[in-house]
Amino acid sequence: MYKFQSSSEFLVGFDSDGCVFDTMELKHKECFTPEHIRYWGLQGVSKYAREASEFVNLYSKMRGINRFPALLAALELTKNRPEVIARGVEVEMPQELIDWVERETKLGNPALEAEVKKTNDPVLKKTLDWSVAINDAVTAMVANVPPFQFVRESIQKLEGKADMLVVSATPNEALAREWEEHDLDKYVLGICGQEVGTKAEILEVATKYAPEHTLMVGDAPGDYNAAKKNAALFYPINPGDEDASWKRFYEEGIDKFLAGEFAGDYQQMLLDEFDEYLPEVPPWQR
Repeated sequence: MYKFQSSSEFLVGFDSDGCVFDTMELKHKECFTPEHIRYWGLQGVSKYAREASEFVNLYSKMRGINRFPALLAALELTKNRPEVIARGVEVEMPQELIDWVERETKLGNPALEAEVKKTNDPVLKKTLDWSVAINDAVTAMVANVPPFQFVRESIQKLEGKADMLVVSATPNEALAREWEEHDLDKYVLGICGQEVGTKAEILEVATKYAPEHTLMVGDAPGDYNAAKKNAALFYPINPGDEDASWKRFYEEGIDKFLAGEFAGDYQQMLLDEFDEYLPEVPPWQR
């Protein structure tokens, strides 16, 4: 469990990429996907590999999951696509990575680096190189991306009324840089990325608070699942409609949460709406 000194009876956790900052499209289209194609030998089917990568990371109910399971999901979708099979391109599924993802919870570069040092496995070494290349690309590419409208106003409205925590699958270094760049880090008690643990593990801090006094704000089903696992409430930032979602959070969601009026019909209305935004099946399989 992440440790910090609470100062309020309420806790609000925020996802970062695609939720607080409009960085998802930029990071995945300009940083993740090019390295995905380069490192995993997908140049011959780049169109289909790109579609699979973007579907997993941006346009499906898998949106926002950790990069390592996302890599496996994108490879699997590419491997089974009829057009790829017809071209005779063999997409290898890295079994060593599959095994590591299944047994490791802190799915970040430090844990992977330790595993590479221990095993000297070439597949895990390639995975680490791929992940480092992504981080380098993100550092070079991502800057001057402000938070969505009503993010700052919402955080300032919560200041002094709720403890706030960043709960993300992004590496800590990138999170800290982005929150500091926009002077938002001063409002949160901690910035927790993939090195700290899964989102569900980070949100175990909800046990410090009374029932229905913890709220997770996120843009992906994984954020909701982390909240649900810890009996926390969930406010969705709808992908593609982020500004309107934040405006509603600022104008009514915060007040309902602090007044104890969030659970029940209001929460269910938000969840039903959120469920309509992201599909489970890619368009080429429909």
